[in-house]
Amino acid sequence: MKRNALASPVTSALPESPAPSHAPPGQPLPAAASAVLTAPGLWRRMACWLYEGMLLFAVVFIAGWLFSTLTQMRNGVDGSKHPLLQGFLFLVLGVYFTWFWSRGQTLAMKTWGIRVVDRQGQPLSQPRALLRYLLSWLWFLPPLAGLSLVKLGAGEATVIVFGWVAIWAVLSRFHPLGQFWHDALAGTRLVRADSKRHG
Repeated sequence: MKRNALASPVTSALPESPAPSHAPPGQPLPAAASAVLTAPGLWRRMACWLYEGMLLFAVVFIAGWLFSTLTQMRNGVDGSKHPLLQGFLFLVLGVYFTWFWSRGQTLAMKTWGIRVVDRQGQPLSQPRALLRYLLSWLWFLPPLAGLSLVKLGAGEATVIVFGWVAIWAVLSRFHPLGQFWHDALAGTRLVRADSKRHG
């Protein structure tokens, strides 16, 4: 009885366990926990973006070769199959990015120390990764839609496309967390790979 009486004050004096730092699904992270997930700098993200584009040449080449083999398309001369090829490449890239993003990183992102998470700092589900892929076409669709209405040379079209890419990148400066706006729409965020995970 005396032992229990002595233990009771000691036990009550112990500090309570801290509340978990992650938020329930669908709720924003607390400010302290959110601050731990550091967004990479813009130049770092754009360097990763360019490296990703270089690596995608191999993916597109292999997918194009496979499509040409299966459809007997010869050297891209058969114009009737170009829409099918574009649709096939769209699907291949969708599978590629959805698979890698649902696991946190593509090879380019791993090289540059960047990973993608949801708003709670958790790995992406495949549906959310797919949504991010669809919204990531905002990098290109606005200028391509405009160019479809006018006839410009290849050089002018390239300037317009990359001009829009630069504008879209700089617009991230106006996001409270410095994220790209397609990430904000998709409920995702890019963070440094060395940021602490919660949950």
